Amino acid sequence: MGVLASIIVALAGLWAGTINTIVGSGTLVTFPVLVALGIPPVTATISNAMGLIPGNAAGALGYRAELTGMGKLVLRLLPASLLGGITGATLLLHLPESVFEVAAPFLIVIALGFVIFQPRLQAWVRRRAEARQRPDAPRVVLHQPPILYVLVYLAGVYGGYFVAAQGILLVGILGVFMVGSMQAANAMKNVLVLGVNMIAAISYLIFAFGRIDWWVVLLIAIGSTIGGLVGARIGRRLSPVVLRGVIVVLGLVALGVMVARLITG
Repeated sequence: MGVLASIIVALAGLWAGTINTIVGSGTLVTFPVLVALGIPPVTATISNAMGLIPGNAAGALGYRAELTGMGKLVLRLLPASLLGGITGATLLLHLPESVFEVAAPFLIVIALGFVIFQPRLQAWVRRRAEARQRPDAPRVVLHQPPILYVLVYLAGVYGGYFVAAQGILLVGILGVFMVGSMQAANAMKNVLVLGVNMIAAISYLIFAFGRIDWWVVLLIAIGSTIGGLVGARIGRRLSPVVLRGVIVVLGLVALGVMVARLITG
């Protein structure tokens, strides 16, 4: 990878780290860039997921205060999320790459849908949470509905197979089905996303070491960490509409590139 391409990847990582802090879906910034630079889609997904882990860790650390008192619930939900991540990573590594190349455009469309409708989803989730939250209710409840564990597992499968927008998906699930406040849901989301990405990364290290582009991992890791640390400051000065617009444009670029590859064979 040349100097210019390396700078572009690092800047994409920086932007992704910033966006993950504000609205999520940073993968829809980095993935299109990697694909456009000629990196095979599966290699791009693996390397990108590993590179974004430091940024995920920074986000989870930033919400440590909101996690106070949630240790037992984390220990209940995290196994479902990790099992889903293992399932998704296994599918990514063992299905033919041609399957991913066909599935990825559809997954990008789904991820873009989450991004486009995120404001409405968040408003709907917030209304439901406020409607059921009594003044004397605890901030987080240990006993959760069984469907929450099933949906967290399925979100983990999605995240292990195709990283993009799993944070938005999880916020929607947790906000609707987890008994507790929205801040508790957001804090839990950060932990579960970090868990899925880490378990997927371990799977890649064991079973797909040769498919990892370590230079890409390093560049995205550096960029996403810086973006995660300064993202809140930068993001508060930018319109969320602009941020989502950038994500949608880059997602459409990735979609166009991958569809063109399928057509041309």
